[in-house]
Amino acid sequence: MSEQTNNTHANMEQNPLGKTYTQGPVLLRGKMIPQESTSERFLQTDSETDWLHRDPWRVLRIQAEFVDGFGSLAELGPAVSIFGSARTKPQDNSYQAAMHMGEKIAQRDIAVITGGGPGIMEAANKGAAQAGGKSVGLGIELPHEQGLNQWINLGMTFRYFFVRKTMFMKYSSGVIVCPGGFGTLDETFEALTLVQTQKVAKMPIVLFDSSYWRGLFDWLEGPVREHGMISGLDPDLMTITDDVDEAVDVATSMIRA
Repeated sequence: MSEQTNNTHANMEQNPLGKTYTQGPVLLRGKMIPQESTSERFLQTDSETDWLHRDPWRVLRIQAEFVDGFGSLAELGPAVSIFGSARTKPQDNSYQAAMHMGEKIAQRDIAVITGGGPGIMEAANKGAAQAGGKSVGLGIELPHEQGLNQWINLGMTFRYFFVRKTMFMKYSSGVIVCPGGFGTLDETFEALTLVQTQKVAKMPIVLFDSSYWRGLFDWLEGPVREHGMISGLDPDLMTITDDVDEAVDVATSMIRA
């Protein structure tokens, strides 16, 4: 048997999947080895634009959103996020309550952050703006959205929900959740999960309108807990209230004057 054959057999015994090819930090073997090197593909002239919609390019867009968000919000100062439905009408009690929340928070020289849309978000932004405060809207690119509301003096629109939610959690020192649907529930459980698992420092979370929220948390403390799916909810984790002043006091309680 030749020396070359011996070497081939030795390599196969060491690497049963055959030849090893490295592509930066990625290790490839066997059928996973590409026919062209990264540099070779990079230098090719490509008349198609499909690459604009592939994951490597998408990563750069995600990175750019993080950079823009951090750059725009880093000097915002203390802030409270107010979540709630985009469908709430100006004549609704929840709309009026959110507007008063925004006003009272702004009067404490604390920024108000919302999702930038209509309904509860518009109400909170309106209250903050009319009080002369910082009124922030972090919108999301959706087919049916109409853009940021008119009461925002610092606004951004994101492509990706997870980038947007990172901005909410990173720059908020408290959260008030008004009645809302799936989007509001998503934001609420994001905040509760991060605080409960201690992924973020303790943050006051207020649920406004006890009649709206009580059934959900009765279910969590009832069947969900009884089936062993969660441990008991920390009573200090959240506050459920019908009082606007209490909601604002609790949400701003960890912000030093």
